[in-house]
Amino acid sequence: MTEQAQQPVRGDHQPPVSTRILTVPNAISFVRLLLVPVFAVLIATGQDGWAVLVLGVSGASDWLDGVLARRLGQVTRLGQLLDPAADRLFIAVTLVGLVWRGVVPLWLLVVILAREVVLGVMLIVLGRAGFPPPQVHLAGKAGTFALLYAFPLLLIAAWESWVGTVAEVAGWAFALWGVGLYWFAGALYLLQARRLLRGRDTTSPAPGSREPDAGDEPGGAPA
Repeated sequence: MTEQAQQPVRGDHQPPVSTRILTVPNAISFVRLLLVPVFAVLIATGQDGWAVLVLGVSGASDWLDGVLARRLGQVTRLGQLLDPAADRLFIAVTLVGLVWRGVVPLWLLVVILAREVVLGVMLIVLGRAGFPPPQVHLAGKAGTFALLYAFPLLLIAAWESWVGTVAEVAGWAFALWGVGLYWFAGALYLLQARRLLRGRDTTSPAPGSREPDAGDEPGGAPA
């Protein structure tokens, strides 16, 4: 397959985005996507130990694929789609499972899904106006990581021991920080979108360009 690399739009430090499919980071993202239904079965059947392990592997691989994409020069458009898709699926499946089992309240699921709906509408509006997704922000990645690390802790919180007590406190700390950062990043994306639509954002990429991948924030779409 012929690779068509695209030069970064801001600064020489950003790697080009290619159309390659068979790369190491993309393979890691594919594995993460395959782990989503495995995790759903584990959490539904109450196999919390294995579920925590799968979540841990997913969180570690989320960091790893971004690092490898930059260091190996394998930032791809496909990776920019797969990485955030895996994050969102893990968050959604975990939240639904935890709410269904009564581990977390329904409002946590509603708050996070509401943010996704708002950003989804924003991306549709930007796309129809001919703009790419807004510039990625570290707060979105931090919020995603906080949520992904909160969920295994909240699962462990069900254990009737001091470990469960400590995990519950730490899990809710991560969860609340994650929700706060998630919405903070969402507000930043909305502000960037507003500047783009008003034609006043001179730092954002031109229509048709792409954002760099993965390590600073998952994929090319807001996280």
